[in-house]
Amino acid sequence: MTVTRTTEFETDPLFVARWSPRVFDGSTIPENHIGSMLEAARWAPSAYNVQPWRFMYALRDDENWETMLKCLNPFNRGWAQTSSAIFILVSDSIMPGDGKDRPDQPANCNSLDAGSAWVQLALQATKLGYHAHGMAGVEPEIIRERLQVPERFKIEMAIAVGRRVPDKELTDEQKAAEKPSERKPIGEIAFRGAFPDV
Repeated sequence: MTVTRTTEFETDPLFVARWSPRVFDGSTIPENHIGSMLEAARWAPSAYNVQPWRFMYALRDDENWETMLKCLNPFNRGWAQTSSAIFILVSDSIMPGDGKDRPDQPANCNSLDAGSAWVQLALQATKLGYHAHGMAGVEPEIIRERLQVPERFKIEMAIAVGRRVPDKELTDEQKAAEKPSERKPIGEIAFRGAFPDV
């Protein structure tokens, strides 16, 4: 599919090419491509450089695949089973102290920082010819139990990664749904100075 989104200002095509399909071909992702995605995520910015994100993942047909699928809600499980990799992203809700003057304390931007890591993973996936679809619809209790996530870590999201099925192989219903979404105009999301009257 050729992405036909238009921008108001010039930007790198990578940002416009990234979108979230739900029909994947189930092909194998080489380990070095997974490593490349995680490498991109590793370099995301974070407050005090604490890097609160943690990724757990499974590749299609490995011993963890069924467990990862069970971590998704039924709707997402239905389509994500055709993806090639599933990631679960969590973030540390404790801002570690410095061991001297600053004690451990509750974090206030761990989710924001984890979001930075997720988008860098997604953009690297796009650059490699894959698509990464983020999901809020997960099963937190299953994730915590099956993946042994400590209580201090907030469960953020799941991510399905894979290659799209070619348009010619989609059903008519899938063709109608499998389209990149548009975005609000910049004038609706950014304001010079104060927030406008609403």
